[in-house]
Amino acid sequence: MRLGISVARPNLVSLGTCFGKFTKSGKFKLHITALDYLAQYAKYKVWIKPNDTPEHQGVVVLGFGVTARSTIDTRKLDPTAIIVFHQADVGEYLRDEVNAQLCRIRAVFLDRLDRLNTFVEVCKEAPVAEESPEDAADEEWEDDPWGDGATEPPSAHPSKAAGQPPLPLSSFLSTDLIELACLLASLEYFAALHIVMDRHASNLWPFRFVILDSIPEHAQASQFRDILPGYDASADSEQRPEAKPWRSEQDFSESIQTTVFPSRTIVSHGHAASQGVPGLDEVGEGLSLLSRLVYDAPGPEDALDVDWSLARWNAMEPPDVIRAYLAHSTPKTVAKDIGRLVMPYLFVLESRAERAGRPDPSLPNRLLYDYILSAPLDIVAAIFEASKPTLPPAQRLLRNDEDMARLALACLYGNDSLDDWPTMSRTFECLPAWDTPPEEEDEADEANATIDSLGAFVAPSTTRPRCTPADLLLFFKPLPMSSLSRALDVLDVHLESGEILARWSVPAPLRWFLQSNGNISEQRSWANRMARRAGGTDDKLETQDEWEWLLEDMLKLDDIIRTFFSGLLSTGKFDVAKSLLRSTNVQLSLDSQVIEDICLSCSQEFYDNASSGNYHFGDMKLAYDCLDVPERSEKIMKEKEFIEATSRLCSFNLMSRPGIPISPIEIRLTKDRLSLVSRVLSSNNDAYKHTQVILDLVYKLGFKGDIVAEVKTLAMLAETALQAEDFNRAYETSQRMVDTILILRSSAPLGLQDPQIEEASEVCWVACFQVGRHPEFPDLKKKMTLLGRAVELCPPERLPDVLGAWRP
Repeated sequence: MRLGISVARPNLVSLGTCFGKFTKSGKFKLHITALDYLAQYAKYKVWIKPNDTPEHQGVVVLGFGVTARSTIDTRKLDPTAIIVFHQADVGEYLRDEVNAQLCRIRAVFLDRLDRLNTFVEVCKEAPVAEESPEDAADEEWEDDPWGDGATEPPSAHPSKAAGQPPLPLSSFLSTDLIELACLLASLEYFAALHIVMDRHASNLWPFRFVILDSIPEHAQASQFRDILPGYDASADSEQRPEAKPWRSEQDFSESIQTTVFPSRTIVSHGHAASQGVPGLDEVGEGLSLLSRLVYDAPGPEDALDVDWSLARWNAMEPPDVIRAYLAHSTPKTVAKDIGRLVMPYLFVLESRAERAGRPDPSLPNRLLYDYILSAPLDIVAAIFEASKPTLPPAQRLLRNDEDMARLALACLYGNDSLDDWPTMSRTFECLPAWDTPPEEEDEADEANATIDSLGAFVAPSTTRPRCTPADLLLFFKPLPMSSLSRALDVLDVHLESGEILARWSVPAPLRWFLQSNGNISEQRSWANRMARRAGGTDDKLETQDEWEWLLEDMLKLDDIIRTFFSGLLSTGKFDVAKSLLRSTNVQLSLDSQVIEDICLSCSQEFYDNASSGNYHFGDMKLAYDCLDVPERSEKIMKEKEFIEATSRLCSFNLMSRPGIPISPIEIRLTKDRLSLVSRVLSSNNDAYKHTQVILDLVYKLGFKGDIVAEVKTLAMLAETALQAEDFNRAYETSQRMVDTILILRSSAPLGLQDPQIEEASEVCWVACFQVGRHPEFPDLKKKMTLLGRAVELCPPERLPDVLGAWRP
């Protein structure tokens, strides 16, 4: 059996094709070796002799998955032969190389094979020339494996050889296809040109007029009429001839040439953009970002590749792009993937908005937050772990602590998971912790009100069966830092409670704690399920220790007791509440601080709903009496005094608007409460005569121990008395103010300037100066005394103004 038969072996891998010519004597005259550099991997060569050619007319050349039918016809009509290089392990060698290079080599092979087929067809159409007898005298090749030392005698008569091609095979294979067509046109090889344009129409059709321009002007049009453009009268357009490619379908290696070398395309666009070509900046950005998605983003191991294109990329919305980048990210890789894939894309979007004249600095955060709100809990936890406040700011994905808290609240309360409590706890542990300043504690009421309203918002309805995290974020956006801190404290309690319920086989989603916040019956029923489930057949508790463990967990769920006690106070049954707190039959697991907070909250609710400020009847009386339930403390006494001050203010008939009395809620929401005292003095003619009453009112409004507020109040009293021309009372009030300042100054350490004393002194000397210089004040001695106090207390730069009042 000849070695040529081994071409059909299944494990044969072809690395290239050597082209040559058989002479009449059967000798193989080598013309060119394609891909000669691969020959070093060959272990042996398989030669196909001329008499083997008919037998192997369907020979298959295998290489890198390429299948192509040989164009070998007969010895006389085909001047080529095939040499197949075989290497058993060459496939493994090439598979270790970069895939892009393999695709490039595959495409080159296919192109050369098409060129070869075209060359063979061109040779068939070429004019026939006689072969000289000298060609028959070629010497035998010394490496011919079939050489037997005997040669056939040359024929005495010349024989007809195959047609002579217009170009050597080497030039035909290596020359650029467009240049090759132009060369054939200039040499007037119109039959060959027609074949080339038919077989490679997809490449040459855009350049058909360039090729026609290469035809010499003296050439007869009848000779090249087959390649002239045609006209389609029905479509009123140029008629495109039917192409006859060697392969009906384009190979995959040729179709991905624009994507396997992305850097080359990106660099080309970058160079064009640098030369001022408009509109290429965004194209270059899109190509760069698309290449990251195709080559850098993680993908599935056991799935087909997605067919990406620039058109598909441009049609995608930003949220879809972010999801595509992170579609196959894991909790271990999502933080890194966001940093190297998503953040550059978001920065490009921000830059585009600025270039378009619509700057939007919040765009990157908004899109990233939208992804987080829709991501699974394990992905959310990984993102928050990469954003801990303890990390350097440059390493954090989320750098705004308040936004982190809002996102966590929305994501955790917006999910329906019943068993991801460890993941939710991991997320909570990554959140910031703030020290709420005392002056901002009132803002916690806003968080409480928001959480109460959330309970109704997350309840399913016909219009919205489920509340999403994006919907919940709307509730937390307005909350300031102090309110967010309070909300996180509530979340901590809910997470602990959720773990307890899940531990005893009665799990509930985290949003349930919002929905049942004001529903005593719902909380009681869940507690009953918890106790009865533990005593059932599943996970039955046997020992006393196990039951005590259940009891400890149930005592931790003091929201039920809180809700019960709040509901009791809201009915006004304060005597019942006092009895339960002191009862020996019922042990409430609420400490004194919790009871105080509940009573303060209920009292403030009564206060805010009161229509009248009189604390002797109505809701204001309930607000006042509710504070008698807990033990007395500084907070309780301060709140009771505020209610008394509210009642006193309303007794002066203050008006919110003409004809509408001021309401208690307006008094609580007034930021500058001293302005209320000023309104009392301006609306009541005799109010300034009751100095101690006004001062007591100021103390109960929350200014007890505030010297500056006391001095300001005395200054307002003196000014009101001066306007009423009650000079003696104005003098007495000013003297009381001076005595207060002198006591403060004497008690202050020497050389230390107290800002409060300086502010009080400023108010005092101005008031003394105003009374002392009043022209209608008849008592000169008292005037001189007040002006002297003004000189004593005023700053040095104001002395000329005060001394000017001494002049006659």
